[in-house]
Amino acid sequence: MARVKGAMMTRKRRKSVLKAAKGYWGAKSKHFKMAKQAVLKSGNYAFAGRKLKKRDFRSLWIARISAAAKANGMNYSTFMHGLKVAGIDLNRKMLSEIAIADKAAFSALCEKAKAAL
Repeated sequence: MARVKGAMMTRKRRKSVLKAAKGYWGAKSKHFKMAKQAVLKSGNYAFAGRKLKKRDFRSLWIARISAAAKANGMNYSTFMHGLKVAGIDLNRKMLSEIAIADKAAFSALCEKAKAAL
């Protein structure tokens, strides 16, 4: 059988890494060795960032709900407990949207939570 040399795959691999490193500062976007390290590291940061994003958004929603609940004379934990006892099953994202967009509806939810406790 004929001898197969790896130039094509090597070039393809280098090209894809350098393309991923486009826009990086200095030699990280030009030299393969440094670009490879930077791309691996940035991939790890991106993976962790996708997990952190969920955590950050949940804490943002909780802060919004807490502020709106305080405006209606309740704190966050009693409000959430009141909703649970009342059988109102809304997630925190929707509750925060209601708190921002429709203050009257959120006040009605607060009253139902107070009544359930």
